[in-house]
Amino acid sequence: MTTVTRAYVSRVAGLTVFDPNGDRVGKVRDVLIALRVGTAAPRVLGLIVEVVPRRRIFCPMGRVTGVDSASVRLSSGTVNLKRFEQRAGETLVLGELLDRRVTIQESDRPAAVVDAAIEQTRTGDWVVSRLAVQEPGRLGRRGQLHQLAWDEVSGLALPETGQSAETLIATYRELNAADAAHALQELPIKRRHEVAEAMDDPRLADVLGELPEADQITILGTLKERRAADVLEEMDPDDAADLLAELSTLDRDRLLELMEPDEAEPVRQLLKYSEDTAGGMMTSEPVILAPDATIAEALARVRTPELSPALASQVYVCRPPSATPTGRYLGLAHIQRLLREPPSGLVSGVLDDLEPLRPETPLTEVTRYFATYNLVAAPVVDPQGRLVGAVSVDDVLDHLLPEDWRERSRRG
Repeated sequence: MTTVTRAYVSRVAGLTVFDPNGDRVGKVRDVLIALRVGTAAPRVLGLIVEVVPRRRIFCPMGRVTGVDSASVRLSSGTVNLKRFEQRAGETLVLGELLDRRVTIQESDRPAAVVDAAIEQTRTGDWVVSRLAVQEPGRLGRRGQLHQLAWDEVSGLALPETGQSAETLIATYRELNAADAAHALQELPIKRRHEVAEAMDDPRLADVLGELPEADQITILGTLKERRAADVLEEMDPDDAADLLAELSTLDRDRLLELMEPDEAEPVRQLLKYSEDTAGGMMTSEPVILAPDATIAEALARVRTPELSPALASQVYVCRPPSATPTGRYLGLAHIQRLLREPPSGLVSGVLDDLEPLRPETPLTEVTRYFATYNLVAAPVVDPQGRLVGAVSVDDVLDHLLPEDWRERSRRG
């Protein structure tokens, strides 16, 4: 099947969702979007997938690698099986958007939404790009059907004014995580907590990762324990480990127990290392490939929107298993090198045999290593020769800068 970059939600609903191994995950039942202020097209947050009868879960759109006429494919086989709970500012396309009354701006005529098209942008994000709307009919007949761009109808956008957290969050969606974190810090404490409570889990996780540790702890402490655990699951494992390391042992253990086992285990592993070592700074989720993976597969993997630019700069080749700690580490391949090779070639044929870091390597040596080899990410391998993670340059900078650098940046 040919992968599409635009699809109508009524046709996506009912499609089977498959993981990278071809195993069935469930069926799409709805699409979750976030309305915005003004005429900006809503961002698609993810899919509502039914994994067993009457149990629906949320699958972030960033994990979707392909949509065709018969199926939806995910980049990871790990899904959060927590039952989906809708939050403020979120709208279900089939459940809430369809049948909404709108006005066609060109003719000023009323109409009702009967379908919505989601489309992938050049950046990899998905938005609601078009609407199918139908005018009222006469004498029992159906009215005229129109396919219009989102900004060609009115009546669906969030209001420009108002004190609701929903509207404020909509304005924050236009900001990157670091700028949203700065904006959040400017709010009064009470308002800050209201906005954090209303944010969806993935967005709050991104923003928390950009806040000073004291603010992270404060906001996490205002959330119910179950919600706090869900947000920690959405954070990068290294960021979650850094945050949990600041909590008391009792609170840390309780939150780890509430997290899904597959999400908690990498965080537990990272907590074993001192924070000023390669092991304490690394993430346990770099891009890992088998020796028989092709260059085309590698390039497809690094297109995943969830990857940071640093982690997307190279892939790591290991013997099975491919989850950290992996089988024997074989080497890394730089994306710049892969772009110059035939897509059908094997990644294992263009490996760099650069000596990897050890988990106990101190910060000073890690810094020297990055400077010597001009890297933005580096592998970390344990004494058994297994890849346990990768350190990215942003994590190194976090540890080199003064503890209050985020505060200084905000004041500046």
